[in-house]
Amino acid sequence: MRIIGGRLKGLRLNPPANLPVRPTTDLAKEALFNILNNQLDFEGLKILDLFSGTGNISMEFASRGAAEIISVDIHKGCVYYLKDIAKQHQVNTLTPFKADVLKFLKEETDTFDLIFADPPYDMPQIPQIAELVFDRNLLKPDGILIIEHPSTKKLDSHPNFSEQRKYGSSSFSFFTLKTE
Repeated sequence: MRIIGGRLKGLRLNPPANLPVRPTTDLAKEALFNILNNQLDFEGLKILDLFSGTGNISMEFASRGAAEIISVDIHKGCVYYLKDIAKQHQVNTLTPFKADVLKFLKEETDTFDLIFADPPYDMPQIPQIAELVFDRNLLKPDGILIIEHPSTKKLDSHPNFSEQRKYGSSSFSFFTLKTE
């Protein structure tokens, strides 16, 4: 895993082998950030990274100048690793939290410019992520929710779904806050 853009471009992340993660591939991450580069100015954005794992995506947002990144994962090893790597590289815009993501979403009251979720692919509650984000009004106007999921799973029945991008066995589904 490497950071592909911004001030930390080229940084290799080498998490401990015992972390229970399935990191987003460099190919899929590069494609995702090419899409986002054409839609967003990262500087000043408030990001929520759910199921953050190694912090690969959180660190990418931090490298590109996001103002605040909240990273949530239930595994303490992931949280400790991300805290450590952020400290090593003087990334003080990143705050890792150890929490169950679905419980976190049910209690969170803040709003975000972008929410990225990369749940375990076998998690049956993947569709609940979009429901919780929109029911709890966690996106700012013009905010984006992106859920990474197996390409075999379809999330297009949610009213805020806008598109799905497929990269092999992984897909990104995009959801937007539709304003009237």
